Amino acid sequence: MASMAASALLLPLAAVGGSSNTHKRAQTNTQSLITRCSNTVHGPALSWAESSSSNLVKRRNAIGLFLGLSYLVVESRDAVAAGLPPEQKPKLCDDVCEKELENVPMVTTESGLQFKDIKIGNGPSPPVGFQVAANYVAMVPSGQIFDSSLEKGQFYIFRVGSGQVIKGLDEGILSMKVGGKRRLYIPGSLAFPKGLNSAPGRPRVAPSSPVIFDVSLEYIPGLETVEE
Repeated sequence: MASMAASALLLPLAAVGGSSNTHKRAQTNTQSLITRCSNTVHGPALSWAESSSSNLVKRRNAIGLFLGLSYLVVESRDAVAAGLPPEQKPKLCDDVCEKELENVPMVTTESGLQFKDIKIGNGPSPPVGFQVAANYVAMVPSGQIFDSSLEKGQFYIFRVGSGQVIKGLDEGILSMKVGGKRRLYIPGSLAFPKGLNSAPGRPRVAPSSPVIFDVSLEYIPGLETVEE
């Protein structure tokens, strides 16, 4: 997951109020443009050159009016969109799970990784170097999601213990059992040393900042064959 892309936060609902003044200014500018267009001088005394010049001015005013109205429409649309609540995203731990997790003891390893088991699996643990198929929901400490296999609709498959993912995820998966779910509290030293850039609707992950991963170990490809 070291290659995961991550976003800009939606503006809170209260921030939309600030756009009303801009909306009014856009309306005033539009009315001013309309007034200037309507006050253009017309009369038989205009020469051919003056008439051509007048037509050019009117065309420019019309274009300005169109652009002013376009700006008003786009700005109003963006202001409304900014106030919408964030889309509900699929999770490995729902509200009931979150409540139950409060009573689950925290485990801290020597590396500084912390985790809580949402569900303990009844299958085997992955040997170092084996591929694993997992689901994950990656979050910043505030709970905002910056990446998720659930949204992509497919398991994330990687070779565990081989440095293909961040250190905290590697360590956290190795001690899980197939069928289990776990919340990993990954310190900055075991997370993304270079950070992750923000993307639309996604928070930025600062370099070496702590992150939270909810993970489920779905299966270990090939392990059943080896055991047989």
